[in-house]
Amino acid sequence: MGGKIPGNERIREFGVASGLSLFALLLFYFSTKATLQDFDYTGRIATALLHGHLGLREAPPSWLNEMVPQEGKYYSVFPLGAVLSVVPVALLQKAALIHSFHGRVLAALIAGLSVYFFFQLSSLEGRSLARRILLALFPIFGTWAWCDLGFGGAWHLALGFALLGEVAALYFTLVQPRPFLAGAFFGLAFGNRTELVFVLPIYVYLWLADRGSTNAAGLDDVTRRFREKAPALIRFLIVAVTLALVTAAYNFARFHSIFDFGYSHIPNVLTEPWYQQGLFSFHAIPWNIHKMLFEGFGDTPNFPYFRPYPFGCSIFLASPFLFLLFREGGRYKMPAWIAIGLLTLVLWCHGNPGGWQFSYRYAIILLPWMFLLLAGNGPAKISAIEISLFAVSVTINAVATYQFLWTNQIHP
Repeated sequence: MGGKIPGNERIREFGVASGLSLFALLLFYFSTKATLQDFDYTGRIATALLHGHLGLREAPPSWLNEMVPQEGKYYSVFPLGAVLSVVPVALLQKAALIHSFHGRVLAALIAGLSVYFFFQLSSLEGRSLARRILLALFPIFGTWAWCDLGFGGAWHLALGFALLGEVAALYFTLVQPRPFLAGAFFGLAFGNRTELVFVLPIYVYLWLADRGSTNAAGLDDVTRRFREKAPALIRFLIVAVTLALVTAAYNFARFHSIFDFGYSHIPNVLTEPWYQQGLFSFHAIPWNIHKMLFEGFGDTPNFPYFRPYPFGCSIFLASPFLFLLFREGGRYKMPAWIAIGLLTLVLWCHGNPGGWQFSYRYAIILLPWMFLLLAGNGPAKISAIEISLFAVSVTINAVATYQFLWTNQIHP
């Protein structure tokens, strides 16, 4: 998988990645306003966990209407991994070092760390430094992730943690193979977005794949490779398997079923029109396809002359850079497209396309796999078309971030 990098080159890589990460963190922090950070479901449950409770003992504020009342307590429908991700914040609150849930700071940290790992992951393809910097910044500032993660609510932070976990897991799988770290970051991703279990076989495939051979592997080769990689696979899987088992126990303790995360128990949720066929249904696919691929912008007579709809728009309108996904080439084209296909199908089956959002926020979890395609299918040096599409994508998302987070221009 990853190759040996000379010491001086590794120091240079770390320096550039760290500087770019800090730049992204500061830009994200000062360009966003966490208007939904009071929706701190996971933060409140993390605090309850520190006091030995799985739920809240008192009724939550009225705006936290997705808390589930059950047997005298109030439970969150977020998976256990999403709660554990913000336990450090709860610890700081318990120590009186901070006094509120800082969704804006968390979102900025996620953005900065994601850029760090995107830059490091881009070394796979040996492209120019300028192109690698552009690609590393793209998933955060050239897509809907800028605006949607910037909201700072529990839903958005869970997507951000999943994004960070996926890209870091890819880095520790493909560039610097560290099975336990890769597995821990995959656990972070899977713990925040349960549907990512569907790409676990792809990570396993990447660990088993022989990068040194261009020939098709026979059964004997596959068996030998599996035996050789078994210790690494065990180290990779241990965190995710442990988290899955603990999550099952967590669900059972709250809702008496290991598979019940509680979403269907939210008061009146199943009476909402988009859940008439259930939380997940093939009937939801056409609506999700329209929102993700074909929904347009509204217009306005004043600058900037377009206005996003508040409940979704095409990811290709939000980020024209994504049209470059369809170029030929790339070492990881097959696993990346399979991952995108599997996750997209699951997302399209969800009854609600995402509610209040810019573009299609659930597609944040597709960005690491899109990045693999973009990093591998382009030229070695940055091209004029890439610069142009990147500039347009950043501009669109900067305007959307401003309109959603800093103004009252976007209305239901």
